Amino acid sequence: MTVTGRIHSVETCGTLDGPGLRFVIFTQGCPLRCLYCHNPDCREVTGGTEITVDELITEILKYKNYIKNGGVTISGGEPMLQPEFVREVFRKCKKNGIHTALDTSGFTTIELVKPVLEFTDLVLLDIKSFIPETYRKVTSKDLEPTLKLARYLHEIHKPTWVRFVLVPDLTDADENIRGLADFVATLDNIERLEVLPFHQMGSYKWEELGYDYALKETPPASPTQVSNTINIFKAKGVPVFAGAAIAL
Repeated sequence: MTVTGRIHSVETCGTLDGPGLRFVIFTQGCPLRCLYCHNPDCREVTGGTEITVDELITEILKYKNYIKNGGVTISGGEPMLQPEFVREVFRKCKKNGIHTALDTSGFTTIELVKPVLEFTDLVLLDIKSFIPETYRKVTSKDLEPTLKLARYLHEIHKPTWVRFVLVPDLTDADENIRGLADFVATLDNIERLEVLPFHQMGSYKWEELGYDYALKETPPASPTQVSNTINIFKAKGVPVFAGAAIAL
């Protein structure tokens, strides 16, 4: 049976979503409504372009020599809205010797993600806040599914990068950062935690789509804020990395 999915776009030589040079697939549809999303045009599940797994693999293999020290990352939107599609893309990538990375908010169930993880080399897990009330304010959803997935990835020893977007006056509370640091320090599968400074580079998309952008007056995270945040994670023994200015 031909497996199809809906994607927003692809980036053929990405450098921000996993190790090395990567072919990045942005899937269409997302259950979260993050206040700082830089891909709000990925929200609706009916948008984007329908494509078969074989069509996508054909495109990926054109870049195999370029991504041989990197791989394929499926991001979004939220890839786990299309688990069968993602699993089949990853299965065929592994068949061709290509490294695979799943970039997810974790807003899914263990039952849905298990078959995908079978063919996933690395998980990029976005933990957007550790205080449940702040997480709901940021995303409109509950935090617990993400923490449940984080614990499961620890249990199965799946290599994971945690990603945290530092937003002034939203996610930068000391209690929030220390809570996340304490939690991540209990997980022995975390290869790195990326602190991603908030920026305004995606705000124009909100205006084009007619969406209300609540963070239009929020300044970018300063170098001092980023440094202080990194130091909190380091103090807990968390392998931390200052990522590029990106909001997920």
